[in-house]
Amino acid sequence: MSDILEYKCPCCGGAITFDSRLQKMKCPYCDTEFELDTLKEFEEETIDEDRGPSWEEENVEQSRETLEDDAGNLVSYICEACGGEIVADQNMAASRCPYCDNPVIVMKKLSGMLRPDLVIPFKLDKKQAQEHLKSHLKGKVLLPSLFKTENRIQEVKGVYVPFWLYDCDAQAEIRCRATRIHCWRSGDYQYTETQHYLVSRGGDIGFENVPVDGSVKMDDALMQSIEPFYYKDAVSFETAYLSGYLADKYDQTSAECAPHANDRMRKSTVDAFMSTILGYSSCIPEHTDIRLQQGRIRYALLPVWILHTTYKGELYTFAMNGQTGKFVGDLPADSGKAARIAGLVFAGVFSLVMLLTALF
Repeated sequence: MSDILEYKCPCCGGAITFDSRLQKMKCPYCDTEFELDTLKEFEEETIDEDRGPSWEEENVEQSRETLEDDAGNLVSYICEACGGEIVADQNMAASRCPYCDNPVIVMKKLSGMLRPDLVIPFKLDKKQAQEHLKSHLKGKVLLPSLFKTENRIQEVKGVYVPFWLYDCDAQAEIRCRATRIHCWRSGDYQYTETQHYLVSRGGDIGFENVPVDGSVKMDDALMQSIEPFYYKDAVSFETAYLSGYLADKYDQTSAECAPHANDRMRKSTVDAFMSTILGYSSCIPEHTDIRLQQGRIRYALLPVWILHTTYKGELYTFAMNGQTGKFVGDLPADSGKAARIAGLVFAGVFSLVMLLTALF
């Protein structure tokens, strides 16, 4: 049995055939004509071929120095509940874990902490973090009334969170299937005309300081939510910046975090090129070829305030960007309030319907 080869129209997706009169391939649906060789090349392209950067096989960490020689009065705290390890000076009382809020933390001798390349110092203090929490609670109509008065701030900790920063250049070729739809009425008939287009974009785009947190204990979504950090304020690391704060030790290597950075850069590349395609009713990416060129990786500590509050025995965790003040965190919802609001909305809609019925 012989195999049957069927060509699809790049514009509308319909099956196309060879037109003997034109000596070309022609789509019977959108009337687009193609040279056979061109169509073969088009079909042979790989859909969504994303090529990652050739990061060096040797881990970045292997060539870095640690802080053991000049750590001085730094000590390491180990949480026996979640296994989290944080670093602080000897005068810092780490009575609770900033990740799980466990009240027992054991102090041990510091060992093996990688020296960061950069640090963004804290710009906002603990009092400002508490004020941002109060502002975060304002205007939340579904928030239980007692939450503002009964919740207790268990601990407010300034933590330098470990991040890997990736620089990279991307070369991209993106092909999209787009349409323009035109509707009109003539007499008793409604007409719709759909025009199909093949839209291509290509070019280069550069990325600097794409951050990925290197802590398993830190919620990635929480850390991404408090972005961006502004790296113009970044300075060369000195242990003095840790005075009065905690610093998390990374537990994910730069190689382990690289796939996350690659995904962020690929998505940003597609979004950037797609934003240049205007004037169509629809535009759907059909083929992407993104080549990430090797850049550099740096290790940085970025400032984050972690706040824990309790309400009815349940723990709620909030995070604030220690540089910009951007504040995020989940809140409880009052089911009774939600039901009452839904009832009021339904009553309002019902009254409006009855009024319109009476009028017309």
